[in-house]
Amino acid sequence: MRKAITAEQIKELASLVDSSTRLFTRADGEEYDKLIARWADNAVKQAGVVAVPVQYEEVAKLVKFAADRHIDLAVRGGGHSTGGTSSTEGGLSLDLSSMRDVRIDTASKHIIAQGGAMWADVDNAAIEKGLATVGGTVNHTGIGGLSLGGGFGWLAGMYGCVVDNIVAAKVVIADGRLLSVSEKENADLFWAIRGAGHNFGVVVEFTFQGHDQTNEVYAGSVVFTADKLLAIVETLNKLMESGDAKGAAILVFARPPTAPAPVVVTNVFYNGDQAAAEEYFKLLFDLGPVANMAKMMPYNHVNGLLNAMATHGRRKSIKAVTLTNNVEPAFIQELFNDYVKVTGDNSDLAHTFVGMEFYNLEKLNSIPIEAMAFANRGPYRAGVVGLEWTNDKMDEENRDWGRMIQAKCRQKIINSKEYSPETTKTALEYANYLEPGDLMGDKPFGVNQRRLAVLKQKYDPGCVFYKTSPIAPLVTARN
Repeated sequence: MRKAITAEQIKELASLVDSSTRLFTRADGEEYDKLIARWADNAVKQAGVVAVPVQYEEVAKLVKFAADRHIDLAVRGGGHSTGGTSSTEGGLSLDLSSMRDVRIDTASKHIIAQGGAMWADVDNAAIEKGLATVGGTVNHTGIGGLSLGGGFGWLAGMYGCVVDNIVAAKVVIADGRLLSVSEKENADLFWAIRGAGHNFGVVVEFTFQGHDQTNEVYAGSVVFTADKLLAIVETLNKLMESGDAKGAAILVFARPPTAPAPVVVTNVFYNGDQAAAEEYFKLLFDLGPVANMAKMMPYNHVNGLLNAMATHGRRKSIKAVTLTNNVEPAFIQELFNDYVKVTGDNSDLAHTFVGMEFYNLEKLNSIPIEAMAFANRGPYRAGVVGLEWTNDKMDEENRDWGRMIQAKCRQKIINSKEYSPETTKTALEYANYLEPGDLMGDKPFGVNQRRLAVLKQKYDPGCVFYKTSPIAPLVTARN
């Protein structure tokens, strides 16, 4: 059982850390309030103390201090967890916001980023050297949370997930050691952090593989009226069957404040010139959008395009949903009807969206699911319900609606010909889109669950890191 930090322990901590590590309590007023603020208002918790280190060794001190005294520890990178997993009520909040440096090794094309960096930091630093890597589609998201859980992005069709592009990392584990991990160093921990990293420590530095990206890309939102939905899904299925990994799309149900009714937005991406992009998306454009905002732009601008639908504030909940590889149009129509009804009946949910991600899966699925902890490979597509509201009395009711959609999509997968309870190795929901309480009896890491339990016993038997898709050590896993 993890405990709140006491006033005496805060004094003790202050005497142990370097002067470069700043500590903040409620007595610090506005500065403290800024540090406990999160992307979602409902994820804000009153930390007993917030520590803001700038050195890796200081992170190690903070982790060991919390572990030795059984103090609840939360790690904040970008603070986007809607389930409150980057926050603590009364415990120690380890805030990485002052550790955002990014440097580029042009010889190896490696992008070395500190654990508190945002995706904008990575995208901007890399593009200056003609490079890019797979990253978050909202660029004010922290790199840590996304990377440790898998990480889909616009370049996933070409290069796989973020975890497929991590070549090394520096990790502070529960006993306070700072370990370098890679295929050659602490390889078992390297295996674990790529998909289940939230359970194993604080990653203070990532090394990503960069890829040549000197050309501009074609990207933007294409808006359709709802009557085009079936045709849009059919078209996106055809595009995915083409095998062109340069193209991708995210299909979104939304209620723009200027629109008289819910619309279907297809956010498109093509890693090539405009002529090739327009040829690739011709079938989609031929459906007659009411607005087409897609255009050529530098790659580092792309991951800012969806920021407008992911602003800070208000109450939020993210729910993972999974779809079959070939998405059934009639089923998507059913989900749209559910969306229209709930957002129509409850105007406080008007900012809510449902998204479905269409990336070429060949590269992703060329890597064996046992190659690392990440357990979302297979003939499936990730989707997300992004709930947003203001009335705190509706928290559970709104989350329950999201879980209803989650369960409906899960059952659709289970009923599909691709799924077999005997042979399916994947987890059915993408871990980065899960909140505490969402998993319906399933293991969040699929076939890799048992090995992770063994490694949890080795690296964190006291469960210092337990907030995101928690893994029980081996002794509990056997029960």
